[in-house]
Amino acid sequence: MRRLLFEGLFRKPLTEPRPNTDDKEIRELVARMTKSARRRLGHSLSIREVDAGSCNGCELEIHALSNAFYDLERFGLRFVASPRHADVLLVTGPVTKNMHEALERTYAAMPSPKWVVAAGDCAFNGGVFAGSYAVGRGVAAVVPVDLYIEGCPPTPVSLLKGLLTLMEAQAHHTTP
Repeated sequence: MRRLLFEGLFRKPLTEPRPNTDDKEIRELVARMTKSARRRLGHSLSIREVDAGSCNGCELEIHALSNAFYDLERFGLRFVASPRHADVLLVTGPVTKNMHEALERTYAAMPSPKWVVAAGDCAFNGGVFAGSYAVGRGVAAVVPVDLYIEGCPPTPVSLLKGLLTLMEAQAHHTTP
C-alpha cells in the first residue's frame, strides 16, 4: 500500500495533451452553424439523444461535445430532456428489440419539423451487433432517417459537421 501511495505522489499525471484552442475549423463551424440554425429555425437547435442499444462509444463522443473545448452551446445547439422540445432526434446503437417501441414513441412525440440523425455504424446497419437475435437492422428500420454520421464512434467534429450538413440541406429544401 505504501508503494502505491509513493508512486501516486511522485509520478506525473496521465493526461492527454491540451487541445489546440485556436482551431480554425472549429471557428468556421461555429459561424456556419449559428447562421444556418437562425435561418432555418429562428432559434437554437434542440437535440434529443436516444441510446437505442449501443456500446456507449458514441455517447462518450456526444458527451464530449458539452465539454469546455467543444462547448456545444456556442454553436446554438443544446440537448433537451423531452422529445416534445426537440428539433433533432440523435440516435445511437443498432435499435435493440427492447428499444424499438421507445424509439417510435420518442419520434412520434416530437413536433414538426423534425429530423432524425443516426450516429455511428451501429445506427446505420447494426454495426458489430448485426445479426444478433437481440437487435434490428438499424434506425431506418424503425423511423425515417434524414442523415447518417459514420464512424465507430464518430468524432465530436464529425458530429458537428453532420448536424451542420443536415441544417444546410434542409434550408435548401424549403423556403423560410
